[in-house]
Amino acid sequence: MSSLSLPFYQKHHRHYDRDYRNTQLSSTMQEYRQEEKRSTATHSHRVRSKFSDEMLETSSGSPQMKRAKQDYYSKGKENEAVDYIVPVFRGCHEHFSGITSSKDERTKQSKSSHFAGESHSALSNTIEEHHIEKSAMHKSRKVAIRESAERISLNKEIYDTQDFHKRLREDSLLRLPEFIIKPRSHTVWEKQNVKLHCTVSGWPVPRVTWYKNNVSINVHTDPGKYIIDSKYGVHSLEINNCDFDDTAQYRASAMNAKGELSTFASVVVKRFKAEHGDLSFHPGRIAPPSYDYFPGDPHMKFEVHFVDKFNVSFGKEGDTLSLGCTVIVHPNLKRFQPEIQWWRNGIQLQPSKWVEMHWSGETATLTFTHLNKEDEGLYTIRVLTKSGYEVHSAYVFVRDADAEVAGAPGAPLDVYCLDANKDYVIVTWKQPAVDGGSSILGYFVDRCEVGTNHWVQCNDTPVKFARFPVTGLIEGRSYIFRVRAVNNVGISRPSRVSEPVAALDPADKARLKGIPLAPWTGQIIVTEEEPAEGVVPGQPTELAVTEATRNYVVLSWKPPGQRGHEGIMYYVEKCVAGTEDWQRVNPEIPVKSPRFALFDLAEGKSYRFRVRSANSAGISEPSEPTEFTEVTDKLDVPKAPSHVVPSRNTDTSMVVTWEESKDAKELVGYYIEASISGSGKWEPCNNKPVKGKRFICHGLQTGQLYKFRVRAVNAAGLSQFSHESEALEVKAALAAPPPPYGITVLESVRDSMVLGWKQPKFQGGADITGYFVDYREIIDGIPGKWKEANIKAITERAYRIHDLKENMVYQFQVRAINMAGVGLPSLPSEKFTCEEWTIAVPGPPHDVVYTEVRKNSLVLLWKAPIYSGRSEVTGYYADIREADADDEKWRSVNEKEISKRYIKVQGLKEGVKYVFRVRAVNRAGVGKPSDLTEPVTAETPPGTKEIAVNVDDDGVISLTFECADMAEGSKFIWSKNYEDLIDSSRVTMETKGGKTKIIFNDPGKDDLGIYSCVVTETDGVSSSYAIDEAELLRLLELSHEHKFPVVPLKSELAVELLEKGQVRFWLEAERLSPNGQCKFVFNDKEIKNDEKYKIKVDHKTGLVEMIMDKLEDINEGTYTVQLQDGKASNQSSLVLIGDVFKNLQKEAEFQRGEWLRKQGPHFVEYLKWEVNNDCSVLLKCKVANIKKETSIIWYKDDREIMFDEKHDFKDGVCTLLVQQFSKKDAGVYEIVLKDDRGRDSSTLRLLEKAFGDVISEVCRAAAQTATDLKVQSTEHGIRIYSFVTYYLDDLKIIWYHKDTKLASTDRVKSGVTGEQLWLQINEPTEKDKGQYTLELFDGKAGHKKSVELSGTVFDEAFAEFQRLKQAAIAEKNRARVIGGLPDVVTIQEGKSLNLTCNVWGEPVPTVSWLKNDRELLGDAHLILKFDSGKFASFTITDVRTTDSGKYSILVKNKYGTETGDFTVSVFIPEDEEVQVEQEKAAKKK
Repeated sequence: MSSLSLPFYQKHHRHYDRDYRNTQLSSTMQEYRQEEKRSTATHSHRVRSKFSDEMLETSSGSPQMKRAKQDYYSKGKENEAVDYIVPVFRGCHEHFSGITSSKDERTKQSKSSHFAGESHSALSNTIEEHHIEKSAMHKSRKVAIRESAERISLNKEIYDTQDFHKRLREDSLLRLPEFIIKPRSHTVWEKQNVKLHCTVSGWPVPRVTWYKNNVSINVHTDPGKYIIDSKYGVHSLEINNCDFDDTAQYRASAMNAKGELSTFASVVVKRFKAEHGDLSFHPGRIAPPSYDYFPGDPHMKFEVHFVDKFNVSFGKEGDTLSLGCTVIVHPNLKRFQPEIQWWRNGIQLQPSKWVEMHWSGETATLTFTHLNKEDEGLYTIRVLTKSGYEVHSAYVFVRDADAEVAGAPGAPLDVYCLDANKDYVIVTWKQPAVDGGSSILGYFVDRCEVGTNHWVQCNDTPVKFARFPVTGLIEGRSYIFRVRAVNNVGISRPSRVSEPVAALDPADKARLKGIPLAPWTGQIIVTEEEPAEGVVPGQPTELAVTEATRNYVVLSWKPPGQRGHEGIMYYVEKCVAGTEDWQRVNPEIPVKSPRFALFDLAEGKSYRFRVRSANSAGISEPSEPTEFTEVTDKLDVPKAPSHVVPSRNTDTSMVVTWEESKDAKELVGYYIEASISGSGKWEPCNNKPVKGKRFICHGLQTGQLYKFRVRAVNAAGLSQFSHESEALEVKAALAAPPPPYGITVLESVRDSMVLGWKQPKFQGGADITGYFVDYREIIDGIPGKWKEANIKAITERAYRIHDLKENMVYQFQVRAINMAGVGLPSLPSEKFTCEEWTIAVPGPPHDVVYTEVRKNSLVLLWKAPIYSGRSEVTGYYADIREADADDEKWRSVNEKEISKRYIKVQGLKEGVKYVFRVRAVNRAGVGKPSDLTEPVTAETPPGTKEIAVNVDDDGVISLTFECADMAEGSKFIWSKNYEDLIDSSRVTMETKGGKTKIIFNDPGKDDLGIYSCVVTETDGVSSSYAIDEAELLRLLELSHEHKFPVVPLKSELAVELLEKGQVRFWLEAERLSPNGQCKFVFNDKEIKNDEKYKIKVDHKTGLVEMIMDKLEDINEGTYTVQLQDGKASNQSSLVLIGDVFKNLQKEAEFQRGEWLRKQGPHFVEYLKWEVNNDCSVLLKCKVANIKKETSIIWYKDDREIMFDEKHDFKDGVCTLLVQQFSKKDAGVYEIVLKDDRGRDSSTLRLLEKAFGDVISEVCRAAAQTATDLKVQSTEHGIRIYSFVTYYLDDLKIIWYHKDTKLASTDRVKSGVTGEQLWLQINEPTEKDKGQYTLELFDGKAGHKKSVELSGTVFDEAFAEFQRLKQAAIAEKNRARVIGGLPDVVTIQEGKSLNLTCNVWGEPVPTVSWLKNDRELLGDAHLILKFDSGKFASFTITDVRTTDSGKYSILVKNKYGTETGDFTVSVFIPEDEEVQVEQEKAAKKK
């Protein structure tokens, strides 16, 4: 037997045969037990005992308990919440499909199981009795009985299973799935967890699928709810956080290649009924209505208010969108929170993967995680309380996502499945509103098995019908579906996937016969039918054609009453009309479901159909055939709707109504489209079909004219569009005005009172035509009935109510009226007493309002008080304080009283809220303050525009104002000085759309003032413009300019000379239209455009010019240009007479000559000189129009300057360099250019002043090259010197000592040696210290260099002077050899040698002679003499060869020593001859 694992509750059963498992599986089971202990939840023993006892007592008398078999007992290892006694149901009905065992084998198996059960029961009774006695001390009798009963049932199941497996052959390869341990039924409380276990054997290893009420469980649809696990051979389904909806039949289906087997278990979820004093329930839910949970007054009512409501929303497929609002419930009791429900199109929504709901206690939100067109509709939030419920609704529109291929249709929507069976399901959907501009050809249907991501296309060709039967499904598996639309351009995005659907036969549900008895206990009764095996099934019945189209035909029938246990299959046959030839449609693959779709039928032909049943025992007789069915579409496309009528709703929406399509079948709904009149572009108003014949189209543009059309939708397709509706402008429909507010008493006497109130902020789209006032008496705090104060509507917001009772307390309310009707009454006013006012000061001003609110200012307006006191009102004070400040913070806006009833409040702080009031003043003093204004924030509203002044081309002055936020019924109200414009003769008002203006008919001093404009039905849109005397004068001047316009000129008429000597007259206007005209006039005679006068006008630039070839004497006079451009004109004149004309004529002739000169080689820049940094002078000029043959010749004083090389015209520059410029270089320099085209010359005179300028510049350059002064010591004194690059005599040199000019003396001398400029100070003393300055004067300016000869500088220089002086003395007086000695003396032996030299030194030096560096002493052979201290002689009387050598004379005194060297060589004549002869003899040999 193969190794299998069992649930934990059988692992340690004492009757369990451990040989059933091998050692390897034992270790695996040990690991499984440890994991189970960690994951299971436990409860206290007290709770378990309490619940167990209660359930036993409740169930002991149940007749169902007598019939029910005992279930397995759990020791609480799986889930502690289940170890109490529950009604036990036989939820383990088995269903086989595929190949099964024979009838004899099953009968034998049944008997074997029965005998094994009896023997096991006898053995277990004895053991169980002992176990019960042993545990009696710890457990109650009821618990012990329950445990004993469950063990007996468990042991029987174990032995039955063992006996069954003993009969199996171990060598069999293929085995049917078999449940070794089946899941058992459970009853649990809400919010607890439950786990179902089972173990299965079979080969190949079976695949286990879990079902709830025969629908496959998908763990992904509700993450965390279900956990399906398969470990160590144990298959489990865990249901977390159970609720009442989890009460159901659960099926575990095991399937392999041999067949399929299923087993069932029931889960019952019960709701907990607590004690009255221990009531609790979940947040966001209200308690069941059977509990009186509200304390105190049983008539307590809850008021619900919605704040920050969600409005109409627009989204796109794939977006995230949230709807939310703040819910205020009064009274707010934490223990009794309201229930929040969300509805769409009347259907309550539940949280899912598409929508999320949140309730924080104050804010309710509904979030769409991924918008789809299915989410479009009317959304309603419903808040339920004990007092009832309140709702708020708004529509959500979802448009198609952008197509992946431009022009592709939108995605289909609302995909769901019908008539699901074992291998067949019908998929239906709705067509999209957008076809991409091309008709939809059909649809593709895709399927995907739940748990995978593999999509399979179900149809090869597109189907036009919005319903399609999908076949080829695998029984027991769950699928999801999607649909894609196709047109000529491409394929749409896929639709949202359908809900999962299981491929199951609906007959299986009927055979289960599961009937819940009580919804609160969730009892489920499951009965079993005795199998009828080995029986040929009967023929199917009630065969019918349920659907027929030109693409397919769907058949349905009822299964036969007589059928085998292993299930039946079907064969479908068809017969063409006019024949009796029956053909089997599915000969190879039998049909498992009593539904079948036939494809590939000939369109237009008629067919009959019949069905046969089949099982392993045989094939039944055919069913009764159907009637003839023609293959064609039975459902027609609906007809177009009619009578489309739009009507106004709001400023962005319209209500569209229509008459429904006639004779329409299976109508799905309607699509509405809108188009701006004249645009030709239609846009869908809804992307999900709507039913009925009325729809509100939102998102329209205010003020635009729209047309509408409608078409109907059913499964066959979309109808033609209806006729277009009449065009209608989008604007809000009229409504009654809202209530007035701010009721106050303005005056009170004994029998009457004057009331004042504030106008409603919005007027309902039409002007308020009047008001109605009601009043009622208040007696002892109890209000009476309302009475009408006026029957006819009053137009003013101040009204006196007569016939009141003195000292009676009254309340008032006011209603406004417009064209739409009478609005709601205001809230009752405060309580006022009707009594005489006797105060001397004025009463309160009324109708205090603010306008023109900006970030730092606003305008305050009010009306005079009704009660003026005992004297007339003379002025007013306006007061201000921050809205949240105390009354002590009131301050006056104006220091002095003002007589006007308006004031501009400035200096406000941006973002701060303020309130205002006004007080009136008379002779008696300051009166009562008015009511406070509404708090206002100092900020400039976005998009605020101001009144603009304009002066048009006709000089008309006007004020214009624009408003982009106008509502339906909004009007522009103009006023002057914040009062109505009474004298309409002075201005004319014009209004068009969102723009208005007033035109001043005859502007004058009577028009001075502040002009303001207010836009009604808006949030205070207003502005003003002040016209004072200065502004009026400016506007009048501007108006005059516009009435009598001139062509503005950038420049007046001017003249200039051109290159050829031509004369150009020109003028430039600021602007000149294409129609502008121009005239040139000379001496009152118009000049025409001819050869002499060339006139040109450039309208784009406004340039006007006239060119004259040559200026002659007859052209002297006055020139005028006249401009005419529409109404505007202008002229400009230029006078050319006298010297002005002659100078211009002369210049013109010169320009003409210059132009002729420039036709050949010429000078662009004439000859000029410049001095280089090295003090050389460079003569240069710039030439142009040079060619290779052009020659250049330099002259000085009419003598040609010769050059060795030809001049190079590099960069067009010719140069002559003069080095060391001096007076000899003065003269006249000339350069000549010439070739075959002409000749040009340039002359430079460097004489007199010009020469002096050059010399001065050379001197300046030389002076600038002077180095800084340096100090040098000499043997005679100190020398200060500087070097220049070039020195010439014209550069004057001046030396200064301490700002005193130095004169040349024997001791202080100056001079120039080469380029060195020096100052010699001989025998310096302390007086010579100080600053020395060298000034180089170039003839125009001096250039100075200074050095400080003092301090360390002087000391060091003086010390060096002393040293050099002593060194000079020493050098002068030191001993030295002056001359007389040869370098070499050659003498013959025997001769006498006499040498004499001069010696100098002071004192007289000593003289000594040396030979080979050894001192010689005089003797007879060597005579040494020194005479007169000057002459030293050296005499050898008889020269011998030994006298040869190096001799030196050494002179020495105290200042130094000097040596004179000479060499003496002695030779013998005879020896020389012998030597010569020997050399000759040697050569001969």
